[in-house]
Amino acid sequence: MKQNGIPTDAARHPLCHIWRMSTAAAPPSHQKQSKRKRGWPRWIGALALIAAAAYIGHQVTLQAGLRSLRETAAHRLDMLSAGLGADLARYDYLPALLQMTPVVPALLETPSDAQLRDTVNRYLDGVNATAGAEMLYLLDAGGTSLAASDWDKPGTTVGQDLSFRPYVIDAMKAGRGRFYGVGITSRKPGYYLSYALRRGTHVGGVVAVKVNLEEAEHAWRKLPGDVLLIDERGVVILSTRDDLKFKPLAPLGEGQRDEVSRSRPYGDANLQPLRWTVVEALDGDAQIVALDGRTSLASTRTLQAAPWRLVVLDDMAPVRAAARYAAVTASLAMAVLLLVVVALWQRRRAVRQKLANQAALQAAHDSLESTVVARTAQLRAAQNELVHAGKMSALGQMSASLVHELNQPLTALRTLSDSAGILLDQDRPDDVRGNLRRIAGMVDRLARLTSQLKTFAHKSDAPRAPVHLARSIADAQTVIDAEAKARAVDIEVDVQPKELSVMADAAAMESLLVNLMRNAIDAMQDAPLRKLIVAARVQDGRVILTVSDTGPGIRADILPRLFEPFVTSKSAGVGLGLGLVISSQLVLAAGGSLRATNREAGGACFTVDLPIAAGQE
Repeated sequence: MKQNGIPTDAARHPLCHIWRMSTAAAPPSHQKQSKRKRGWPRWIGALALIAAAAYIGHQVTLQAGLRSLRETAAHRLDMLSAGLGADLARYDYLPALLQMTPVVPALLETPSDAQLRDTVNRYLDGVNATAGAEMLYLLDAGGTSLAASDWDKPGTTVGQDLSFRPYVIDAMKAGRGRFYGVGITSRKPGYYLSYALRRGTHVGGVVAVKVNLEEAEHAWRKLPGDVLLIDERGVVILSTRDDLKFKPLAPLGEGQRDEVSRSRPYGDANLQPLRWTVVEALDGDAQIVALDGRTSLASTRTLQAAPWRLVVLDDMAPVRAAARYAAVTASLAMAVLLLVVVALWQRRRAVRQKLANQAALQAAHDSLESTVVARTAQLRAAQNELVHAGKMSALGQMSASLVHELNQPLTALRTLSDSAGILLDQDRPDDVRGNLRRIAGMVDRLARLTSQLKTFAHKSDAPRAPVHLARSIADAQTVIDAEAKARAVDIEVDVQPKELSVMADAAAMESLLVNLMRNAIDAMQDAPLRKLIVAARVQDGRVILTVSDTGPGIRADILPRLFEPFVTSKSAGVGLGLGLVISSQLVLAAGGSLRATNREAGGACFTVDLPIAAGQE
């Protein structure tokens, strides 16, 4: 069905009303022109977005590729410059060595002595064999070679006048010289180091070392990319590509050509400039260059040991290809996005026709809100239950700690009271009085222990005082003596010095020792050898107290969590896993630390690090 010459479906489009108005007022040719005018900006905008996406994708990928290439090149330059610098600095010790050798200054004094010249030749050969240089030779003050390590080989420098070479001139003037060039007699390139040998205030001669850098060049060939070593004139002197060697990056000036003609550093090379063009200068020592029509990233590093530059060339073709692929991908993605936008725009009417579904969605939303409210209430109730359970857990832990701490002195009280009865039957009143005094001390200790329970809630206000360590060990031994005898445990105490004291609370110290000693006795219940060793020494201004046993040691799965609450290796009902937690807190309150290890000979060892009392350092 059609309306005004267009399909009914199209008539329902929002632009149909405008179309009908335009058809009523304008002829058909004008309608087409109007549509074209409205369509061109949209097409131009879409093409502009696609082009912008392609440009951004291309630039982002290109810059990322450049960053990756530069980072890789920087790592290679670090390695290459360090290796080359080490090669150039290997022979700095040779001048001092030769100057201290008597035969070298003697030959400079009497250069006509043939026997002395032969001695020096052989000496230089031996030194050069050890140093690993290509050649080592001695020149007189006039620049003539007197002796050399290769005196017996063809192309030796002996007798040659080398005074025109820059490294000889620099050594005469400044004391040392450096030069890279082709040998006059050997026709082989090398790096020359020269040092002046002084006699008093004037130069008596020059020692020169020739270093072969071709091994470094061969090693460079194993690395990715091309490597160039460029001298101070801009001439490539080493390269992984043979076709680039002894060619300048740019034509040499007239003065440079005169200097090259005079010193002959490049032999018979024609010094034809390379086809080297800087395409783009980047920040830092990096450029995009064109060499023989191929674009590369040139990363440069200036050497400290010589006036040279190391250049690493990385081909830009893979990076540019990746950038092109990224541009194509980005443009296609933008085209797809625009198509999706157009499709969504065309479906707006269908979305409007589904407004009825919004009511159902609103109802679902209301139902979801009520569910969220109910679940929130449930979560709050569960949270309250968890808080209540946490309070009950804390209360149970505190009760267990209280029973654990009070049980020790109560056991001692029972032992002392039974002993007092036996002593009364034996008519030993003095010993009875001693037990009663100990019982009174235990009662005082109970009072102090109850106050110590506050350490689990807040820090104790009681100041630390010197505690005689041997006396505390003896008091603790009294508490556990009955258990030790019942289980046939031999207790050995070794405190050095005898008067050693620590800064702590006396009751806390005794409680700590009782806990550790009782745990050791329990651990040795089934051991064939039952020996409890308590030792104390002074180390680095601290007191190191150790309690060790000969039991089976601490299980590997328990050792990392040993000082956590309720962690114990004892059977259910025997231990709560709170004794070591309490001991750790007592040591921490005294300004110390507690750690546990297994002994190599078997058994466990608990080490307590405590501050030493003043005046005993």
